[in-house]
Amino acid sequence: MTSHPFDAAIALTPSGDHAWTGHTSAAYGNMVGPFGGVMAAQALGGVLKHPQLLGEPVALTINFAAAMADGPFEVHARPARTNRSTQHWTLEVRQQGEVVLTGTTFTALRRDTWGAVEHAMPRVPRPQDVPIAQGPKRVEWVNRYEMRFIEGGLPAAWDGRDLGESRTRLWLRDAPARPLDFASLTALADVFFPRIWRRRSVLVPIGTVTMTVYFHAGAQQLRDAGEGYLLGQAQAQAFRGGYFDQSAQLWTEAGDLLATSHQVVYYKE
Repeated sequence: MTSHPFDAAIALTPSGDHAWTGHTSAAYGNMVGPFGGVMAAQALGGVLKHPQLLGEPVALTINFAAAMADGPFEVHARPARTNRSTQHWTLEVRQQGEVVLTGTTFTALRRDTWGAVEHAMPRVPRPQDVPIAQGPKRVEWVNRYEMRFIEGGLPAAWDGRDLGESRTRLWLRDAPARPLDFASLTALADVFFPRIWRRRSVLVPIGTVTMTVYFHAGAQQLRDAGEGYLLGQAQAQAFRGGYFDQSAQLWTEAGDLLATSHQVVYYKE
């Protein structure tokens, strides 16, 4: 049986107490180094594989301290504090002894309680009624995802025209299709191209500095989602002083909000 390219990309081998080794994947290559969403999934993998793990991920924050080079790396995941139903983790990814990523994770035992979702999924066409995005792919990792843009795709022309807003809505899933889990949901939360490209129609240099993913669903809800499409929505709040923020939401086809994310991105003029 052939492994899915995502599983191959996030594979880790134990290498000591609280440590694992992995290797970057050309299948998820970005302009410089690997796709950030896969880096975040690799870091989370150190927690998900840890024998002391309590519960499931509720929040993950990743800080991209430096560009990761193609090659081997080490993931260090250590429980900083464990309570009866919650656990706090510290994360580092290192290459050649240098830290390239830091982070924290909060895991917990989920309980059956009253619940409600205030951020309802917008009314959009079905995935089957939206064409798959075509055209040139500037980076390899984009080929690992099926994307069907409903609105706010890449600008038709890179002419510096201000498009007025940065919102994007699209149906997306792994390509080839893969059952959803916490690792793949983490990566899917980072598939949105930089909002400044959409707003300004200019390919300015960018780099995500920090990203947080909030998991509103447990493992059973992710299994229920299976290989289905997710509706993704992303929009910036402000562009200023060389940085902008970007919020995103991911719903199932049935309208179940699985995750939200927020990131801060550096841009250069």
